Amino acid sequence: MNLPTSTGTETGQACYHCGLPVPPASHYPVTIQGQEQLMCCPGCQAVAMAIVDGGLDSFYQFRTNNNERPSNQLDNDQGRWAIYDLPDVQSEFVIPFDSSLIQVNLLLEGISCAACSWLIETHLKQNPAVKSVTVNLSTHRCAVVCEAGQPLSQIFQALAAIGYLPRPATDDQQQELIKKENRIALFRIGVAGFGTMQAMMVAVGMYTGATDFWLDFLRWLSMLVATPVVFFSAWPFFQAAWRSIRMRHLVMDVPVALAIGLAYLASVWATLTSSGEVYFESVSMFTLFLLVGRYVELRARHRNRLAFGNLAQLMPLTACCLREENGCETEQTMPLRALALGDKVRVKPGETFPCDGRVLAGESTVVEALLTGESRPVVKRSGDTVIAGTLNNQSPLTIEVTAVGAATQLSAIERLASQAADEKPQQVLAADRIARFFIARLLVVCTAVFVFWLWYRPDHALWVTLSVLVVTCPCALALAMPAALSAATANLRQRGFLVARGHVVETLNSINRVIFDKTGTLTKGQFNVVKIIAANGELLPKSEQDRLLGLAAALERGSNHPLAAAFHLWADAYHAEDIKQTTAAGVEGRIEAQRYRLGTLEFAAGALPSALRSSLTLPDGHYSWLLLSDEQQALAWIALEDELRPDAASVVQSLKSRGISVELLSGDQTGAVAQLARQLGIDEFIAGAKPGDKLSHLAKRQAAGDKVLMIGDGINDVPVLSGADVSVAMASASDLAQTRADSVLLNDHLGVIADALDIARRTKAIIQQNLRFSLAYNVIALPLAAAGMVPPWLAALGMTASSLIVIFNALRLTR
Repeated sequence: MNLPTSTGTETGQACYHCGLPVPPASHYPVTIQGQEQLMCCPGCQAVAMAIVDGGLDSFYQFRTNNNERPSNQLDNDQGRWAIYDLPDVQSEFVIPFDSSLIQVNLLLEGISCAACSWLIETHLKQNPAVKSVTVNLSTHRCAVVCEAGQPLSQIFQALAAIGYLPRPATDDQQQELIKKENRIALFRIGVAGFGTMQAMMVAVGMYTGATDFWLDFLRWLSMLVATPVVFFSAWPFFQAAWRSIRMRHLVMDVPVALAIGLAYLASVWATLTSSGEVYFESVSMFTLFLLVGRYVELRARHRNRLAFGNLAQLMPLTACCLREENGCETEQTMPLRALALGDKVRVKPGETFPCDGRVLAGESTVVEALLTGESRPVVKRSGDTVIAGTLNNQSPLTIEVTAVGAATQLSAIERLASQAADEKPQQVLAADRIARFFIARLLVVCTAVFVFWLWYRPDHALWVTLSVLVVTCPCALALAMPAALSAATANLRQRGFLVARGHVVETLNSINRVIFDKTGTLTKGQFNVVKIIAANGELLPKSEQDRLLGLAAALERGSNHPLAAAFHLWADAYHAEDIKQTTAAGVEGRIEAQRYRLGTLEFAAGALPSALRSSLTLPDGHYSWLLLSDEQQALAWIALEDELRPDAASVVQSLKSRGISVELLSGDQTGAVAQLARQLGIDEFIAGAKPGDKLSHLAKRQAAGDKVLMIGDGINDVPVLSGADVSVAMASASDLAQTRADSVLLNDHLGVIADALDIARRTKAIIQQNLRFSLAYNVIALPLAAAGMVPPWLAALGMTASSLIVIFNALRLTR
């Protein structure tokens, strides 16, 4: 800590905030924890005062690095951030949760350690409109959940006030960070490679009988080329090790940093005193090997991230917008961000759709492999929907914009994929605990080895200890699980199975029961009206049928339920008012001063006299029946039929052949559910289940010891999807169902469920192989290194090779 002072003219005084020298004759003091500390400039003074005024001065006790000096742009002028209060600007980095909450995604400059994360989260939470703050130290991303009416300029200004320059976390910015990470990694490898070659060339001279003068010269030369390797290339190891020690959390960089640091310091001492051995070439060599291994891991992570599709790469920069001018339709090229809902856009063959939209004119085939994993083109006609990022394959299409930017389905998928990548499954957390346990014991073993060799052969004590530190570093153990899980997740994504929670692949291995919803899951959810009969079962004339179907269509207008689409042919016959929907029951509304109900028997007959209700029964069990009634009587039964998915029977049999129990749980009527169960060979089924009934049934199965995979698509499935051990939402599912599910089936091919189970089992096998290899390697390498049979450079090569073997074995899961 800097000593308190009252003047800034002292030579050598360092800024308490950023650590840079305090210029002579400057005086920018801040009182921190009762002591006056000097700052180098008004910027550091303003930041430090903001931290102290916020009651966060304990930040300086916990930080492990000096903060970056704030730029001249960091001031308290909220006006410079006002641009981020504009809705058009916010659309790129703000995600609306609902009408009251939004998530603001930011990239922050100046983060240096874990204490920065604490400071940012604590400072922003002083604003009552901020509900939660999450900071990712490795990516410098910050997610702020706040009230929808909160001016974002206040959040930007609050971050700038404590020294962290914020910027929107757009795809371009994230891609720039990836490029920067890749560039600095290659630079470190280049410096380490150059230093290793030069140090080894010098070592040849030292080991071939150089005289005392030339031996000292070569040692100094070797130290000269190894120093940049240690203080630049190996710096991330020291930084991570020091941070972990300060946080009392051992990581595998601790033994690596100890090995590099001790070997370098011992070699420097030997060079200065002209005595003992130097290890500069070994230090440079195993730093190079370690960096190469880390770079391979880095590239694997980047590939897996890109496997989810990067929006900035997939989306075009401009769109061809159609405008009416002087009664003529003209094409106008405009920036993508300028598109608005309702705009008309023309997409030519070979072009990518710039937005989600509805086809207004034209017919073409569209390649949706990006989203669904299905390479076969899909025909799109007038009225069909298209998705941003997919490819128009054949003919021009004119579409109406229905969603842009963060509101598109592609952006939603990216958010789910990022959410899964940020979560750590229990297996990975367990591996981290094992690695920490192993490192602690490794340090004890290294101490014992050093003491023994110091007694037995003092001249060998250091390099033997270094070899033990390096060769047994549990890098392979720590990589065994996350590398395999990441590769499996990428493979599933390519097949159209989007993993949205980190535990999915791990939990799929323990699934012994699969529960299907019926409508929209085992069936396509595309209903057709098959027949309409009077409430007493009598046939109705065609004109009366059309009238009643027109009433039903008016009630269903505006509904997104799959049943509503069955009435589109009669949609313009009547107009309904005061429409109310009841989940899993039906819909009611007023038409021409009369109130009507359409839905299940219990719902539609609910307002009728009890005697009339008791006389009503379902006509048969072959179809899904809806009852239409008014306030006095039941008017008609409407029979609907849903088409079965072509792969439903095969996936049920595939699951049963694996010893997995299959069950059908539906809110539909008993007859239709029973018939479908018989058709598919499902022995257990429940019909007429409301959302609460489904959740209760799930709880009973789980209480009996079952691990349940639930597959559904409707709003009424949200509770049971949230409660299942693993849940899958169909591509056609409601937005709410998809956000609550653990995974999303993007292509509606049920066969992918069986593929996911197979990949999960392969993943488990790969993880076990990696763990067995890692443990076997350490069991063999430790005694060899402790016996002095492994030099430090070979120890580094062995550790790097073990990590690469684990990574490449895991990458087999991507095939």
